Amino acid sequence: MGRMALRISVPSRLLFLHLYSPFLLCFFWAAASLRAEGNEIRIGPHDPWTRSDILLPEEFLAQKGSGSSSYLVCHVGFRFLYMAGHIPGAIYVGAGKDSDGIEALRNAVSALPRDRRILLYCGCCPLDVCPNLRPAFQTVRKLGFANAKILYLPHDFAEDWIRKGYPTEKGR
Repeated sequence: MGRMALRISVPSRLLFLHLYSPFLLCFFWAAASLRAEGNEIRIGPHDPWTRSDILLPEEFLAQKGSGSSSYLVCHVGFRFLYMAGHIPGAIYVGAGKDSDGIEALRNAVSALPRDRRILLYCGCCPLDVCPNLRPAFQTVRKLGFANAKILYLPHDFAEDWIRKGYPTEKGR
């Protein structure tokens, strides 16, 4: 018995790629978003922050619980997400990807002393593809806020905050 060669025509291959490429893209995107599983913090080559600029949710809550947290917490994501649930005491300043959001962020912090601690978070999607956090972080740093930090939410706010039972409030 000889080996049978499986021959697939070029049009069949193209049809296969056309039909299944969205699934493959989703698979690879999901795999990339899971790269921060566990306690490992990943910082990408285009991220404007270093490890010292990152605050884990557990670190933030421990500081807040001990009374040593004096962060101005700014949500720089989308309004509907803020209204659905946000960190208690956080202010909504607008989406960091939009010029209106960046201007609102500037207005919210411009009168503050430059040594004020600012914590920025979004949580709309995996951190490595978030369109809001990088521009917001760069803005506050350019304004001279050396104590600005980001809240590390590698997946999204729902998974990395709400599902862990951390406090939230709605509306405002």
